[in-house]
Amino acid sequence: MPELPEVEVTRLGIAPAMIGRTLEAVVLGKPLRWPLGCDPHTLAGSLVTDVHRRGKYLLITLRERGVLALHLGMSGSMRVLPVATPRGPHDHVDLVFAEHVVRLHDPRRFGALVHADSASDPRLTKLLGRLGAEPLSPAFTPETLQAGFRGRSVSVKQALLAGDVVVGVGNIYASEALFLARIHPATRAGRIAPQRLARLHAAIVQVLADAVRLGGSSLRDFVASDGSHGHFQLSARVYGRAGLPCTVCATPIRHIVQGQRSTYYCPRCQR
Repeated sequence: MPELPEVEVTRLGIAPAMIGRTLEAVVLGKPLRWPLGCDPHTLAGSLVTDVHRRGKYLLITLRERGVLALHLGMSGSMRVLPVATPRGPHDHVDLVFAEHVVRLHDPRRFGALVHADSASDPRLTKLLGRLGAEPLSPAFTPETLQAGFRGRSVSVKQALLAGDVVVGVGNIYASEALFLARIHPATRAGRIAPQRLARLHAAIVQVLADAVRLGGSSLRDFVASDGSHGHFQLSARVYGRAGLPCTVCATPIRHIVQGQRSTYYCPRCQR
């Protein structure tokens, strides 16, 4: 599933192709997870004024026409293509501009494009209202983790994945950040001392920033807007390395399942 780094890489790729340009048309294919919420023909002629990200949602601001919230789902990716590029069976949304088309390719159709009349539209607040702090923004601090984890008995790995304290720390990145912070993934979130939470905060920021710089992780379907693959998975220290030696102490990396998600950790470095 595309996580925050992959969505940010997508935003960086499509924003220059959209901001300041006028939508010629919005063309929909097979139904996605949620309906668009308006007649796509009413969006023709809209000027795109901004493309930003909130968690794993891309928010496309249209002058006097509201906001389009785009989610990549489990297997989605966005491409910037020539207008005449033929649509394939897994191409479900075309945002058509004069010079090119920005296309959602989604084999599993868990992605979505939702129109909202404004930032305060209930359709948008329902999607974004419970999201935690943005980890690559000044709003995310060690105190954010301390306040959000206080009293929680779930494991720190599950608390990170929940997304209500900090958004976008997906499965790969949670395992990697916990390794850098030297925290066992099964540790109860509410029992981690402030000094260790400060280490975890720094590790989360480092891991996500590195992932964006490396184009995200391409484990299955994800590609950037130019068709290139991400390379973060090639530098993973624990994720996907069960049985291989730890890069720090050479102890074999272990694999466990938490909340039906794979977790990788070093039993010696992470306690």
